[in-house]
Amino acid sequence: MTKQAPKKIIVQFLIHFTAWGMVFGLPFLIFWKSNDSDILQKLLYNFVVILSLVSVFYVNYFVLIEYFLFRQKVGKYIFYNFLLILFIVTIVHFWKEPYPAISPRFKEPPPTLLPREVLSIIVDSFSMVLTIGLSIAVKMTGKWYKTEAERQEEKKERTEAELKNLRQQLNPHFLFNTLNNIYALIAISPDKAQKSTLELSKLLRYVLYENNGNFVSLEHELNFIHNYVELMRIRLNSDVDMKINIDVTEKNKTVAPLLFITLIENAFKHGISSSQPSFIDINIHQSTDKQLSCVIKNSYFPKDDSDQSGSGIGLENLRRRLEILYPHKHILQTKEENNIFVAELIIPLNPTNAL
Repeated sequence: MTKQAPKKIIVQFLIHFTAWGMVFGLPFLIFWKSNDSDILQKLLYNFVVILSLVSVFYVNYFVLIEYFLFRQKVGKYIFYNFLLILFIVTIVHFWKEPYPAISPRFKEPPPTLLPREVLSIIVDSFSMVLTIGLSIAVKMTGKWYKTEAERQEEKKERTEAELKNLRQQLNPHFLFNTLNNIYALIAISPDKAQKSTLELSKLLRYVLYENNGNFVSLEHELNFIHNYVELMRIRLNSDVDMKINIDVTEKNKTVAPLLFITLIENAFKHGISSSQPSFIDINIHQSTDKQLSCVIKNSYFPKDDSDQSGSGIGLENLRRRLEILYPHKHILQTKEENNIFVAELIIPLNPTNAL
């Protein structure tokens, strides 16, 4: 039993107690007269009637529905309810005998009706059948809510597992691309390669250890992006126009990690040529108090089929994470025109307590 189980039982008891009180107590209070001389007899009479209905309800609620109806044993369920009704109606019938005058329904039945005793048994039996129906409805509703809660919990666990798997895919992908750049630097400038390795260790610390949750501090994420761009800038030659502008006022908000970096990686991968002038323009700004926008423009030099670095994992990974973390709340657009590639991603900003 979980720690919350006793609390749930108490809440369930209070709900049932309140419901029964309203069903049986309100009519009595409405029609009660202060000058009733036989009020105690009526209270006792009604108490037995109420007790009989409540007994039928809870025998079904806790026993018969669970052990027979939910296990597809409908025949046994009907049979045991028949015995239950027969037993309780018999007891109630004999209990009513000393109090014929206080039964409000049959004080003076018209002579054309069935005998009072027979009609009383029929009405009591019908009331118990209705009570059984109510018990089934309440039990089925409770089971539906429980099943739905379990389904949502399973869905949440599957989503968490998928997000974890996506992050695990992204980490080697990020490392692979960055190591490729450092490898290229070794032949050009060993000193720069050494500096890049040191910067890479800082980035990996963030990627591997500081962003394990679904959301991270916006300030930390922006620092990571800035450090990554500076790392990549080390290997750029003079004919590459590299610009980055970050204009965010509320850095205490939270965002999902490593979303923008995928687009930035893509810009460095396809936006730089060793033989032609190139440019990369990164603009991250807070469009409203609740939205963060990243627009990246870069010259476009598509890789040939032999270049499998990344193999499209990054963008596919990004789209899936956006679907999970920001369903119907994000905008991701890409277009290529006149050898210029433009990528735009807009996501909502979360409050600080979303961490």
